[in-house]
Amino acid sequence: MSGINGFWGNSISMVEKSLDYLWEKQQAISNNIANAETPGYKSKYVTFEENYRSRLQDAMKAKNPSQVQKAISGARTTVRESAEETARLDGNNVNADVQLIEMSRTALQYQYGLSSINSDIARLSTAIKGQ
Repeated sequence: MSGINGFWGNSISMVEKSLDYLWEKQQAISNNIANAETPGYKSKYVTFEENYRSRLQDAMKAKNPSQVQKAISGARTTVRESAEETARLDGNNVNADVQLIEMSRTALQYQYGLSSINSDIARLSTAIKGQ
């Protein structure tokens, strides 16, 4: 490993992938809210954890650090359509209240991820300055 990933290990890359996932999740939630009154619209959700976990487990079995980095960088999100039933006559299954709660939760998780990276960089900056 070289560069910043060599110094931090895989932590920055892992947080970066998590932030990418949360960003895409936020977009899906926004689309769901925007289409809350669209007849026949089915809500979308984003999956990431299963793909990420299986890729990391396979890489760990290989016991090769470069495989772990490849597993992290290769993990992808998937947008899926909800199969959740609806009580609405127009076939739309968006529950705006649930979507708003999920949007708030996702925003907090995103802020936490950014805060994590910022504090790591601040500690490095302090160490470099010798303070």
